[in-house]
Amino acid sequence: MRKTTATPADVARRVGGIPAQPVRKESGPVVESLVPGDGSASHGGTADTSGDAVIAGAGPVARAGERPTVRLRDVGPEDQPRYAPEWLELREPADAAARSMELLDPLRIRLANLPGRSGFAIHDLGCGTGSMGRWLAPRLDGAQHWILHDRDPYLLHFAAVASPRAAADGSRVTVETRRGDVARLTPDALLGASLVTASALLDVLTREEIETLAAACAGAGCPALLTLSVAGRVELSSPDPLDDEIAAAFNDHQRRDGLLGPDAVSVACEAFGAHGATVKVHPSPWRLGPENVGLTAQWLRGWVGAAVEERPELAERAEAYLAARLAACAAGDLQVTVHHSDLLALARPTGTTR
Repeated sequence: MRKTTATPADVARRVGGIPAQPVRKESGPVVESLVPGDGSASHGGTADTSGDAVIAGAGPVARAGERPTVRLRDVGPEDQPRYAPEWLELREPADAAARSMELLDPLRIRLANLPGRSGFAIHDLGCGTGSMGRWLAPRLDGAQHWILHDRDPYLLHFAAVASPRAAADGSRVTVETRRGDVARLTPDALLGASLVTASALLDVLTREEIETLAAACAGAGCPALLTLSVAGRVELSSPDPLDDEIAAAFNDHQRRDGLLGPDAVSVACEAFGAHGATVKVHPSPWRLGPENVGLTAQWLRGWVGAAVEERPELAERAEAYLAARLAACAAGDLQVTVHHSDLLALARPTGTTR
């Protein structure tokens, strides 16, 4: 495969003629202060990478009273996306570098032993701009048909036109898109599935939703590769006394309204294990340095912003803390490790006994 420096957005526009994202005044909200004056988490505006703005998805930008989760439910036109394409594109290289290669061999073995299959049907839940497919499809042999699920039709279109066209051995890769609800997945919805994938999804689900996902995968007898779930641990160069307080407040923010945040992988291990699946977990940390200044700055603003939203009493100290960290980032002097975990659940193939 020829190497290129083009971004996924460049590829999408070149291959599929994708238009620029429509301007929607209510979509892509940004946060321009640590504690909004009206007590809400956001205000309207288009996604912005300049100044103090936080791109939708990088921080606490859901509308007041809403649960900031990747709900894959059928929605009306007034229900705005929670994840801006700009954020998903910005994080894609770090995601690709972080995902665990160690889980691929047991996955390949399972896929190779599937009976009577001439190709693989892969369901990607909460696909966003399709980064999981761009990472995984070229690492698996055999013809693949990807079924891309997301709640945002623009992201689905982006993912479809920027999808890979060939597997590791040159076999054809095809895609289709679906809008649906991860909380309503059933074995019937996954009928014929060879694999279920998701990236950065588990930590924005509830226990009930993860149990539903595990039951659906078990009922369909298909494995699940679920990557980049937050682990609740962050390491920054030149440690600061406020690091631990910010991290603890952020983790509490992640657990709002029954979401699992850093507890998601443990809950998923229990849920899949209860259905007889063999579960493997491997670390997949972001390692951010001078080459990731844009992503690190966005992550910092979102991380600190969520912490202050959870604990407003941190605001005054957090403002100075964030300014110092952003200055170090801009100077190329900041290194950050954001810990994540990847999970591979190898469900029992259908027709076997426990």
